[in-house]
Amino acid sequence: MRIEIVADLKTTLGEGPLWDVEQQRLYWLDSFDGRILRCTADGRELRAWDVGQKIGSMALRREGDRALVALQGGIHDLDLASGELTLIHAPEPDLPHNRLNDGKVDRQGRFVFGSMDTLEESASGRLYRLDPDLSLHVLDEGIICSNGPCWSPDGSTLYFTDTWTGEQWSYAYDTATGTVGERRTRNRIDTAGGGAADGATVDAEGYLWQALVYAGQLVRYTPDGQVDRIIEMPVKKVTSVMFGGPELDVLYVTSMARPPLPRFPGDGQLRGALFAIHDLGVRGIAERRFAA
Repeated sequence: MRIEIVADLKTTLGEGPLWDVEQQRLYWLDSFDGRILRCTADGRELRAWDVGQKIGSMALRREGDRALVALQGGIHDLDLASGELTLIHAPEPDLPHNRLNDGKVDRQGRFVFGSMDTLEESASGRLYRLDPDLSLHVLDEGIICSNGPCWSPDGSTLYFTDTWTGEQWSYAYDTATGTVGERRTRNRIDTAGGGAADGATVDAEGYLWQALVYAGQLVRYTPDGQVDRIIEMPVKKVTSVMFGGPELDVLYVTSMARPPLPRFPGDGQLRGALFAIHDLGVRGIAERRFAA
């Protein structure tokens, strides 16, 4: 195993790595500075888009050079050629202290994303599903900080974390309708080292990889929730993970340069860098585009 630096950009809050198999490009976010970033597998051809608001997650769309972006004020369509933004849904106009956060596309092309309390204290967040017809549905609520949505390889189980509960959750996921069953606690995160569950992905073997922010660790969990492997990273504030590269065998890891609230700790010189981990002996699953 070897860890390389792909881009040392000091992103204030690096998040949401997304490998697009069609373009063979990696997208990731500077969530607080409102930027989308893109590069090749090895960090070349860097490009950025400024979206003007805090951004929690994104999904590329099936048709055209477009993306869905979960901004502070709602879900927007982004024309990647012109940079033009068009509002699709503002789901929480009555909750000014909330913002949209982590999200991913399910195996059928629906976008599942959550919201969070910006002070990370109140359970005012929700989990949503946006269908290809652009209808919006609430899947769960009572969430402080939505993070890490991802699916089992067959798409029948949705994994999700409310960062500050210290729990990983799972839901039976109806692949035909996108509805969820009852929330189940799959695992309890070991927070003794000061870490908390952040972004996650599932590999081709059905194991879940989760970034433990503030602990500087990536943890691989077996399908039944047991710890399989722990990787110590060169920075403490790792935020999210995604497999990419031509063979889907490189694990990309985002990090933050500055914590969102004063109570959170600082970090070392490589804070905010984008990392790539090679030679893990594991492959990921190609991420889907939003089916509209």
